[in-house]
Amino acid sequence: MGQPRKVLRTTAIGTVSAALLAGPAAGVAPAAPVAGVTAPIGAEQQTGVPGVRFVDIKGDGGTVLKSNVVTPAGADGSRTYPVLILPTSWALPQIEYLAQAKKLADAGYVVVTYNARGFWQSGGYIEVAGPPDIADASKVIDWALANTPADPSRIGMAGVSYAAGISLLAAAHDKRIKAVAALSGWADLVDSIYRGRTQNRQAALLLSGAGYLTGRPSPEFQQFTHDFLGSHLDKEQEMVDWGKKRSPAAFVDRINANGTAVMLGNAWGDTVFPPNQTADFYEKLTVPKRLEFRPGDHATPEIGGLLGLPNDTWTSTHRWLDHYLKGDDNGVDREQPVRLKSRSTGAYESYPDWKSVAADRRKLNLDSTKKIWANVDSGANGGLILLSSMLDQFVKLPPIASIPLLPRPFAAVWQSERYDSTQQIRGTAKLHTTLTGTKESGTLVAYLYDVGPLGLGKLVSNAPYTFHDKTPGTPFAVDLELFSTAYDVPAGHRLALVVDTVDPLYIEHNPFGAQLTFSSSAADPSYLSVPLRQK
Repeated sequence: MGQPRKVLRTTAIGTVSAALLAGPAAGVAPAAPVAGVTAPIGAEQQTGVPGVRFVDIKGDGGTVLKSNVVTPAGADGSRTYPVLILPTSWALPQIEYLAQAKKLADAGYVVVTYNARGFWQSGGYIEVAGPPDIADASKVIDWALANTPADPSRIGMAGVSYAAGISLLAAAHDKRIKAVAALSGWADLVDSIYRGRTQNRQAALLLSGAGYLTGRPSPEFQQFTHDFLGSHLDKEQEMVDWGKKRSPAAFVDRINANGTAVMLGNAWGDTVFPPNQTADFYEKLTVPKRLEFRPGDHATPEIGGLLGLPNDTWTSTHRWLDHYLKGDDNGVDREQPVRLKSRSTGAYESYPDWKSVAADRRKLNLDSTKKIWANVDSGANGGLILLSSMLDQFVKLPPIASIPLLPRPFAAVWQSERYDSTQQIRGTAKLHTTLTGTKESGTLVAYLYDVGPLGLGKLVSNAPYTFHDKTPGTPFAVDLELFSTAYDVPAGHRLALVVDTVDPLYIEHNPFGAQLTFSSSAADPSYLSVPLRQK
């Protein structure tokens, strides 16, 4: 299978990996090996970190999955413990969860973490949470039940990003899984990276690049990446079908039938797996469930916890698992299940369900007709993947644009009146308009800005939209959900809706020289519906 690659060359992943590699030296403490337990294949290895054992586990088709095991101190086989299975995140090594595994083992869990197939030293190819990955999860559970003091009635899965998706898919296919904590994962892979029929260029490049650097992409994944980034529209249905097979949302009925308790945690600014698809999935669950959103970008709310630092996301994860796997009466089942952290204040808010978040709505009427030329970036854009939302998370600095200086030939702009009190945006803003294009295809990106007295706009939300096969000159309706958020607009500020045609985040489909016209009529008025309430 070739030698494992030692260095990650993408900045964000490399930074996290370096920190994780430092984790054992930072104090991962011992958990005693279980008497009489041996790995079924290969030699069991001590890691140099007391209490952590490296083992080889046979996954689907005999593929070797490099794994490690941490058990509660003093475990001697005389009793059983709840077991938690943690697949690794995309492109990260098997030591990713050592700090959390130690905490969980100290709390009375058997913890088995494994490198997903195709990455690092594990065998096989990267299947992107395909059927072999789902089968691997069940094989790891089998191994844990046969080789550790794991209780077969108390099995859970959890993890960040790739691990979150695999955990949800596994819960749909393996009835033994009683609880899942899916952090910064996806529910609908198609809606995540192909939202509004628009390819998320930066997300696809980041994921595929990291996959090639740290693993072995399968031929199917290579073909998908080629077709997706190459805008091969003749393969669109094949790409959609490929994504649906890997989407927990396609199997929500199975999860509901299995009764798995599901916790979902994501970031408002996740540029890989946006919050809308997570919230939609949450609403369809009928099992015990919890939904948490925090400021940040993909996987950034969980990073501190992976390093062993105090972390709200992991604290909630422990409480969820403690209740549904250990039976602790910690009250998590009696709390309001939707928990949001404001991007503006950092305060937490709780709601009984997702629809209650956006209970109050106001419309910004888009009365005037606007015509823009395509192919030119107006200066309004969604920022850079990972970096921009991390700046918003840590220093409250989202992407910024000067609204008065945006070139009107390339950007359509509508603004509200100034608000005389703070306005809280909670949930999903929705755009409805009538669009007429001069070409049969086109792409637009809508942005919602918080505009201060000097005209400087801070990005509140955005979303792309692409159309194909439309008759030039014939108007058609556009309905677009912007990415959900929790943001406070200060008194004295106003909201601005900006629409242009080019954003570095996305692949655009605007033929050269195309124009887009946005219009409104009495019979079908255009508007932006904003979940807005006065503080």
